[in-house]
Amino acid sequence: MTARRAAEQIVDRAPLRAPTEDSLADEELAACFVSGDEEGLAAAYRRWGSLVYTLARRSLGDAREAEDVTQTVFLAAWKGRAGFAPERGALGAWLVGISRRKIADALSARTRRTELAAAAGEWMSGLPADRDAQPEAVLDRVLITHELARLPEAQRRVLTLAFYDDLTQPQIAEVTGWPLGTVKSHARRGLHRLGRCLEESDARSR
Repeated sequence: MTARRAAEQIVDRAPLRAPTEDSLADEELAACFVSGDEEGLAAAYRRWGSLVYTLARRSLGDAREAEDVTQTVFLAAWKGRAGFAPERGALGAWLVGISRRKIADALSARTRRTELAAAAGEWMSGLPADRDAQPEAVLDRVLITHELARLPEAQRRVLTLAFYDDLTQPQIAEVTGWPLGTVKSHARRGLHRLGRCLEESDARSR
C-alpha cells in the first residue's frame, strides 16, 4: 500500500469531531504527527478537520469541494510533515496555511474549468470565440500538452483542427470527409475526455 493511500484511509476513517479521550496537548500531537505515527494524523484530523472544512466551505461555497479540499490539506500535510517546524508556529496554524494554498488552488482550477467550458461552448455553437480567449490559449493554460495526445485518433484530429487550425465544424467535415454529425460527436466526446483529464491533472497537483 502506498503512503498516499494509507493516509487517505486514515483520514477517511477519522471522524471530524474530537472524541473526549483525545486529550493530547497540541505539542504532543504535533510530535506524534511529525514522527509518522498514523494515530497522529488521525488525531490531527479530528482536532483541526472542522476548522479546515469551515475555511474551505466559506471560500468555495460548495460542500463537496470543501470536503475534497479538507482531505487534500491533510494528505499534503502528511506527505510534507518533515517540513513542519514547531519553532515557527503551532501545527494548527501550519495546517491553516496549507488550507489557504489549497483553497486558492481550488478556486484557480474552477476558473480554468469555466474558461475551458466557455471556449468550448462558443466553438460548439459555431460562434466566433473572443480573440482574448481563443480555445488554444485556454488549453495552453489548463491542459498539459500530452493530454490531447491521449485522446482516440478521431477525437484528437477534430479537436486539433478546431483549436490549432481554427476550423469550424463544417470545415472540419469538409477536410476529413466525415459527416457533420460525426464531427460533432467526436468533438463532444473529445471535450468530455479533456474535461476529465483536467480534473485528474488538478487532483495530481494538489
